[in-house]
Amino acid sequence: MRLIVLFALPAIVGAIMFRVPAHHAGRVRVGALVATAAAHLALVASLWVRPAAPLFHGWLALDALGLVVLTVASVLFFATALYAVGYLQRERPRGGRVFVTGLLGFLAAASLVAASQHLALLWVGMEATTLSLAPLVFHRHDRRSLEAVWKYLVISSVGIALALLGIFFLATAQSGVGGRPLIVPDLLSHARQLHPAWVRAAFLFLLVGFGTKMGLAPMHTWKPDTYGEAPSLVGGLMAGALTSCAFLGVARATQVVVAAGLAPFAQPVLIGFGLLSLGVAAVFVIGQSDVKRLLAYSSVEHMGLLVLGLGLGGVGAYGTVLHVVNNGLSKGWLFLVAGNVVLATGSSAAAANRGLVRHLPVSGLLLVLGLFAVTGSPPFGLFLSEFTILRAAVGAGHPWIAGAVLLLLAIIFVGMAALVLEMALGEPEGGAAPVRENRWLLVGPLALAAAVLLLGVYIPAPLHDVMARAAAGLGGSAP
Repeated sequence: MRLIVLFALPAIVGAIMFRVPAHHAGRVRVGALVATAAAHLALVASLWVRPAAPLFHGWLALDALGLVVLTVASVLFFATALYAVGYLQRERPRGGRVFVTGLLGFLAAASLVAASQHLALLWVGMEATTLSLAPLVFHRHDRRSLEAVWKYLVISSVGIALALLGIFFLATAQSGVGGRPLIVPDLLSHARQLHPAWVRAAFLFLLVGFGTKMGLAPMHTWKPDTYGEAPSLVGGLMAGALTSCAFLGVARATQVVVAAGLAPFAQPVLIGFGLLSLGVAAVFVIGQSDVKRLLAYSSVEHMGLLVLGLGLGGVGAYGTVLHVVNNGLSKGWLFLVAGNVVLATGSSAAAANRGLVRHLPVSGLLLVLGLFAVTGSPPFGLFLSEFTILRAAVGAGHPWIAGAVLLLLAIIFVGMAALVLEMALGEPEGGAAPVRENRWLLVGPLALAAAVLLLGVYIPAPLHDVMARAAAGLGGSAP
């Protein structure tokens, strides 16, 4: 029953909030958003304590990897909901009706993706995430935001169509084989009996399809415009939660391929996409002048690291699962801080935001700390996950991969540091008197920053155990 409530609760509340009368609707919608986010997080916490039984003949069930993705989405959404309290005091996006309903619709869709063991149902959830967030990108109602929405919809639709073809191919590979059609546990248990040519084709289409939703290069072209034009809290959900859900689709395909004994076919492809994404991010990070577009290319980088860890296998699979957690939380942190900058100055361009440490002391400091967190510097969690992936490369006998990754990460660090430090420490053109920042706009990014820092120095035993099981399911192992 709890698995149904995971996505039914936000969907129902979102539908009700869309119909709330205009009188005092703003407070009601914000209250419902925060309450639903808190209830969802409490429900996810209960699933860590007492797992839920599968439902509908195994169509809905939470394995270890699904639980990790669900937790990232729920934690990030709760932080975003708290942020939205302060945000909606300053902004009135389309009256708040479509905005709140879209956010809750996204939470429902992301929950469905995480809890789906039937690949067609997972596909439906991924398509729902696209449709729920697309109206929210069209925030400023101008030509640029309209162009960003259409680019997001068109490229995402092509990607999701390719993923659907991959699912058809996988169903064809399972034809005549025992087990329930397209149910992940049954696919894995009968993987050796699947038709290998159809499995290879399915993997490629699923990787490109869901990889487009992740923002892997060269299918990443929707990201800079979409993240740049969307409200920052929406960008945070896309970069932290939406990409994690899309990664789950790639991970499911990888599970089947590895179980079918076709890992030697899949691993070079995954490594190639990973290195290409890192290379593209390194090229385009240099010279960026807008912090939200900079974070978009940073997201391309981290999507590359995720599939690179999958391709390396071994402890790389554990590093990938840990990176899902760290990347999701850190991207939410940085996008919410970028939102504070935009609310204060009306722009995310570096030239308009010099001297943030003096003008917005807390947000400016969080932005600098976020720079070191998102570039994998100790003692933040991304250092640990990136180190684990590099360790897997060396352990698998590919020191050249580790060397190439280190070089690209260094270039990305230099490019990001140039812009962020200019914003934080640069000399402003006018006065930069400190302003009192809204506490609702700070509590979310502060909580996420604390979590990323904690994961860099200590991983709680229950989280380690779940991530170890998730890594084992991907054909890897814990360090």
